[in-house]
Amino acid sequence: VMTSRRFEEDIRRHFVGEVLSAAGPFVEIEGYTFVFNSSLNEYKKLPELRTRMMSFADSGQVVNKLPREVDVSRLAYKMIDQRLVITDSSGYSLAINEFGVRN
Repeated sequence: VMTSRRFEEDIRRHFVGEVLSAAGPFVEIEGYTFVFNSSLNEYKKLPELRTRMMSFADSGQVVNKLPREVDVSRLAYKMIDQRLVITDSSGYSLAINEFGVRN
């Protein structure tokens, strides 16, 4: 889940996790927050496992579905071939940007 920025100075934040429950547009997700560090020009994973409630009806969210077998605790952002990729370094990777999946 990538939260869209409303202003240039807003924090660039992504959340990657597993859906625990859902009711209508509301979901409970357990996972990790990644925050963009502009001085290093990279996303850093916060170490704490978190549980978040969110609504997928919110137009400010970009949601990508990951395969069930991906271990979210192993995911990290890396630059590969000048593209931002989230990978578990075990065979799964997804090229992304702030607007969704890149083809």
